Amino acid sequence: MTTQPSAAFNLRAYQPQDLSALVALFQASVSQLTTQHYDTAQRQAWSPEVADMLAWQTRFAQLELLIAEDGCAIAGFIGFSLDGHIDLLYCAPSHARQGVASALYAAAEQRLRAAGVRELFTEASLVAQAFFAAQGFSVQQAQTVTRGAAMLPRMLMGKTLERR
Repeated sequence: MTTQPSAAFNLRAYQPQDLSALVALFQASVSQLTTQHYDTAQRQAWSPEVADMLAWQTRFAQLELLIAEDGCAIAGFIGFSLDGHIDLLYCAPSHARQGVASALYAAAEQRLRAAGVRELFTEASLVAQAFFAAQGFSVQQAQTVTRGAAMLPRMLMGKTLERR
């Protein structure tokens, strides 16, 4: 018998009191998990040491957010909108490559399918590109985002959901 990746994680909806924990997870993820693809200046531009909490609060308010917990620790989160946009998908460095992203993505896709969404898209970092490709996304366009003086390469990726 195989265990589903989500079996070890409790998935729940975002609560406003999660804000600082999710921003801290994002910062740790960017600083620790992206070093093979982005240099120090790029990582600092992507995730400044002092986060704009009001900007994060506003961004989170515009998304459907799911959080994966392992016991009482937040293992990761995904943010998406009902137009098919996967906006955020981050795992805590301590939970990387343990099925957290897969569990979060599967739950988000299930919700999007239930809402009638047929096309998904994301702007994947170079780190996340392989993950999204494994979920059936394909690269539509290479992009570059400018954050301050830093240029951050990423990939616009898309996926058509087959009717079930």
